[in-house]
Amino acid sequence: MSPWEAYDFEYYVQRITEPELLKKSWAVRMRRMPLLAVPVGGTRRGGYYPVPCPCFALAVRDALQGRPGYPHLRMRRSTRPDEIYVVEWGERPPTLWPDANDADVGRFYGYSEAAIDQYTARRTQVLTVPPVSCSVFSPERPPV
Repeated sequence: MSPWEAYDFEYYVQRITEPELLKKSWAVRMRRMPLLAVPVGGTRRGGYYPVPCPCFALAVRDALQGRPGYPHLRMRRSTRPDEIYVVEWGERPPTLWPDANDADVGRFYGYSEAAIDQYTARRTQVLTVPPVSCSVFSPERPPV
């Protein structure tokens, strides 16, 4: 599909260093939701597309195979807890999650310094906020 049809097109417009790469991107629809597969180029040295199972990974890999900007297509299990498999292209990422340096990873994927700063500041804030005490009972409603 054309890149403009991807649900996350605006996300990349606001964050990527070289927006001209978006014109060369493809929206890959899986389970009715098209997401952007951004090619390598300029400062963007690699890319990836998360998928829930190997059969989808093979389909995404086959869809991108032979297209400019998607060299060295491969599939692997993800190291992130919110993803199961990923299809990758380009160079291999510097270090995988959870040990990765967020700024290095952001630069590897071609994000702008402003986007990296915003992400790392938000992540630092989330990691430094003390956990909220949880209770199964709300103070407004007594236990039954």
